[in-house]
Amino acid sequence: MECEPQQEGWTRLKADLFGTIDRGYCSQGACVRRDTRQARWWCRPLAYVLARREARSLQRLERSLPDLAGESFPRLLSWEHGVLLRSWIAGQPLQLAPTQDVDFFDQARGLLARCHRAGVTHNDLAKEPNLLVREDGLPALLDWQLGRVAGRRSAYFRMLGREDLRHLMKHKRHYQAAFLRPREQDLLARPSLPSRLWRRLGKPVYHGITRGLLGWSDREGAGDRGAPS
Repeated sequence: MECEPQQEGWTRLKADLFGTIDRGYCSQGACVRRDTRQARWWCRPLAYVLARREARSLQRLERSLPDLAGESFPRLLSWEHGVLLRSWIAGQPLQLAPTQDVDFFDQARGLLARCHRAGVTHNDLAKEPNLLVREDGLPALLDWQLGRVAGRRSAYFRMLGREDLRHLMKHKRHYQAAFLRPREQDLLARPSLPSRLWRRLGKPVYHGITRGLLGWSDREGAGDRGAPS
């Protein structure tokens, strides 16, 4: 999976403690470059680990779901020396999309189920920018830095998959509450024990770091929607 990027014409989308994200073009078309080498020295190891997790997640997904690669999730173009290059998917993040078809969240749920059957959980769907509304109105999943590739469907993997689905249903409740099914409402009403502990103990610390120290917002996502399609 090699893709030679053009050396000129990159557009800076984001720069923070974890490195830079740029949009440009390569031999396979529009792409996004995540460069962990530009991270602050004390964040560089974590930035590298997160980018490597994204690379592994995208590799597994493309191997298992080749028909969806580059459309429903990005295609991994290259990963070497701390630089990840992946394909660009045109569309708008969920919170900026002017409308969502009544079938959108059912389609997103089906996509998520296929990713789970491929052995990959997303683990960051609480962020609306990670759910993309493509130009054709279909969903795509972005920013797999917290993705987990499982060797088997353990109880822990199933719990993570359930949390992926619960976060998706939280978005459905926000945008299309009238279409929530009883089972989906039940899922929302029963978060897992780790989720309840995280909300009570971990989330305040997380918000203190991300909003206070890093200056991120919950709707920022990976920061790769900063340029027009």
